[in-house]
Amino acid sequence: MGRPGSGLLELLSEHGVPEKAGRVYLAACRAGPQTASELARLSAVNRVDAYRFIKHLRNEGLLKATAGRPQRFEALSPDALVDRWIQQASDRLHHLQRDRTRILQNWEEKRTEFDDGDPRKFAVLEGREVIRRFLRMRIGTAEHQVLISATGLSLSGLIDGGLHRALREAADRGVKVRVVSEIYPPNLVEAKHLAGFTELRHSNGPVANRAVVIDRLGALVFVSGEDGFGRTGDEQVALWSSAPMFIQLARDYHRRLWTPATRSEERFVELEDPPAAILPVVTGKESIPFQRLKEIAKLGMRASGVRELHLSLPELIEAIARQLGREIAGQLHGQSTDEVVRALTEYYETHTMGHLTPLKARPLTFRVTGCFACTSDSPEIGRVMCPQLFRAILEARLGQHWEVTKPDPTKHATRGCVFTAAPA
Repeated sequence: MGRPGSGLLELLSEHGVPEKAGRVYLAACRAGPQTASELARLSAVNRVDAYRFIKHLRNEGLLKATAGRPQRFEALSPDALVDRWIQQASDRLHHLQRDRTRILQNWEEKRTEFDDGDPRKFAVLEGREVIRRFLRMRIGTAEHQVLISATGLSLSGLIDGGLHRALREAADRGVKVRVVSEIYPPNLVEAKHLAGFTELRHSNGPVANRAVVIDRLGALVFVSGEDGFGRTGDEQVALWSSAPMFIQLARDYHRRLWTPATRSEERFVELEDPPAAILPVVTGKESIPFQRLKEIAKLGMRASGVRELHLSLPELIEAIARQLGREIAGQLHGQSTDEVVRALTEYYETHTMGHLTPLKARPLTFRVTGCFACTSDSPEIGRVMCPQLFRAILEARLGQHWEVTKPDPTKHATRGCVFTAAPA
């Protein structure tokens, strides 16, 4: 007999909730409103992970914060959650059925355009993951050429869905991979990644249709998705056919976009003039920029002949902390120390799992709960990161150099970390 809640935990996992986050949710269901620390203990999840998963569950509507201090988190009841899933599944099914009917009707109306000898091999693929699996399999068998016409919005899908690995492997086998898309600042990171192993060009006109042609054996055309009929990326429908005319139409469309298109190298220079040294890290897509860092390190090692590269972890932590501090400072107001501290206190109340409490004005002293230095899992990171973060905030807002003390590792475990800041 399974443990209580194991069936619901499996359902949570099937709906994209990480296993540890599911344990936090079930703990809140069983115990009622609890603090973040209590939920971490009840679910046997370490505090840093628990805070992160609580924020994830709040964004998904599975937890909501109650009023009062300390802040407690109340779970959406399991019956309401299951009802929501049932409604969402019903809505997805309804829209997929509606799109499928329209697609097949349009197809039947145009069947007479094919030659009498056309074998009419044709398939309808429904759902993002089904389409991705199909494409990975087909690209894996490509021998000569893969032609991709992709809208700017869908370019990231070539990476998020793992298709970039199949394309890279095809290119390594000697397959010519050509991608034509719209390259703009929002998808510049993805475009640079793809340009590393494909022939990528920027279309001078809008890409109205998404299509993939594999050798001369078949073509897949998207007819629904985020940039089509569907409301979300899951509501995708694609047509695959090995009919010669269908393949030729997709190849002609790619050629019309490809011939006048701009080479990706020229487009990158155009977008980065003056050159930008920015690597955006977006929640949920952290792997893309860090893959770029890996490529930069590999390129540097190849160019320099160095076989082993040792990175200073404290320097990396400080660099990340400085940027985080500047990002936070840009969201604060105030020109005096008191105004900045008040704004920072409010920021911690509304944007983080912790709290910032001013203790003294001179020297400026404050206590923070819920920071990295307050955890037993990563205090060595927090003792470097947190002081540098606060230093960057104060310097960005007040325009002078500051020194911020590191927290005492023997005292932070129960009452939070105390920081003292003073102009340098």
